[in-house]
Amino acid sequence: MNFKQRLATLIDFPVKDEREIENLLMEIEDPKMGDFALPCFKFAKELRKSPVVIANEFAKTVKKDEIVEKVEAVNGYLNFFLNREKVGEIVLGEIKTADNYGKSNIGNGKTICIDYSSINIAKPFHIGHLGTTAIGNSLKRIYTELGFKIVGINHLGDWGTQFGKLIVAYKLWGNTVDIDGGGLKELQKIYVRFHVEAEKNPALEEEAREWFAKIEQGNREALKLFEYFKKITLDEVKKVYDRLDVKFDSWDGESFFNDKMQPLLKELRQKKVTEISDGAEIIDLSAYDMPPCLLVKKDGASLYATRDMAAAVYRKKTYDFYKCLYVVALQQNLYFRQLFKALEIAGYDWAKDMVHVAYGMVSLEEGSMSTRKGNTVWLTDVLDKAVEKALNTINEKSPDKENKEQIAEEVGVGAVVFSALCNNRMKDIVFSFDRVLNFDGETSPYIQYTHARCCSVLEKAEETKTQKPDYSVFNNEESVVLLKLLNIFPEKISEAGEKYEPSIIANYLIDVAQAFNKYYFENRILGDDNDKQAARLMLVRSTKDVIAKGLYLLGIKAPQKM
Repeated sequence: MNFKQRLATLIDFPVKDEREIENLLMEIEDPKMGDFALPCFKFAKELRKSPVVIANEFAKTVKKDEIVEKVEAVNGYLNFFLNREKVGEIVLGEIKTADNYGKSNIGNGKTICIDYSSINIAKPFHIGHLGTTAIGNSLKRIYTELGFKIVGINHLGDWGTQFGKLIVAYKLWGNTVDIDGGGLKELQKIYVRFHVEAEKNPALEEEAREWFAKIEQGNREALKLFEYFKKITLDEVKKVYDRLDVKFDSWDGESFFNDKMQPLLKELRQKKVTEISDGAEIIDLSAYDMPPCLLVKKDGASLYATRDMAAAVYRKKTYDFYKCLYVVALQQNLYFRQLFKALEIAGYDWAKDMVHVAYGMVSLEEGSMSTRKGNTVWLTDVLDKAVEKALNTINEKSPDKENKEQIAEEVGVGAVVFSALCNNRMKDIVFSFDRVLNFDGETSPYIQYTHARCCSVLEKAEETKTQKPDYSVFNNEESVVLLKLLNIFPEKISEAGEKYEPSIIANYLIDVAQAFNKYYFENRILGDDNDKQAARLMLVRSTKDVIAKGLYLLGIKAPQKM
């Protein structure tokens, strides 16, 4: 229920409509002062009365409603006290009777393309990919919940001179036995060695360019090695995606758009959108205070923007998207502004529907990374370490727990994912194992433990046979705070979608977990008469369901036991 909307209908205000009143109503933090307040200061000029007088007058004329216990005027505010028994009945009734609480049809089947994760072939799947992968996966789930059709795209980095470098490195220092055995880390090892040796022998760079040219020309040996490197990479990274429960609908990478660039360039030239500058073909963006969008270099080679423009046109034709999101680091902000403006200048009116969902950097406390230098932090190593630490904690607290390894996997992986989602996505994150795996802090393990606690209560409860739960048991602060939080879950999902911000769900779950644990310690749930126990168990079950759904929307498992 939208309590603000309902309260707004009770106020017969001469100069404001119900929607304006609804927007002015605010939630009161201290339950002793009420549940919602209407500040009357903004009405003083129109009514030519003091806010105190206005609040006192309207306290006497508010229409009666079963959800309102009483109304008080306090220092220019109109404070509403909700009938807690009725709130419990309404909120828990909606959660219980809804087929899928929080689900909506806001999207009405419209398509959203989400370009996220987008790993590079033959390069590490490292901690820096955590942000785009976690945010993109969460947004995919959130928009699905809101009724959109989602196309999750892993735009593979599978083109460029690095493949020429890798071929040279492989032919000089690699072999199939080592690569098959060592996988992506072995490819990375010879790639790093190439850059070390190239500093002493620059001729290697030219040899690498020649091999990449052979890939472009369709040379059989070059393509065979290229596909080999691609298979090694995808076989390994898909294992990581499986652990993260991340799935894609398209793996079309840069190479997929090679044959789509020339038709695009031909169209742009016909529209007289491009021009030649210092031998390069560009779209001039000086009128928008931006550097030019480079499409073709002097030597005729294409650039990222050429492929990305071709990819955008392809996605619009193929999926007819309502929006196309790019979950890419904040450092690429200028590039996406250039790309979107170039598409707009080219006459694509749907360019306005493209969104750069920027996020801050993720790093470890140990410091920065560099693929070329080899000091890369592999994401699989981070996951393994988090799971190991989670298992150690479980062994210390519950050595006889069944399925410890599975629980540790869900807790450890969940903690890593949550670390990328719990803050505003624009914020840089320094990853700390001790912080993210804290079972008592504002963390994923804390939320998961709360879910497991709910499951434990429900498991211990004997079946209660009652047709009429006694909602009077919710006449206390702990209950009403938790009920009001559960009530706004659908709003939080919508807000997260509107703002491209999974942290809204993450922080909401922290609030729910804290509210439930306070309720749990202050109230006796089991052992009362059937009607009272039935009502309390409804609250526990509803809390469990909301936490489980919220964790799912973040891409995190909800263990039943911990």
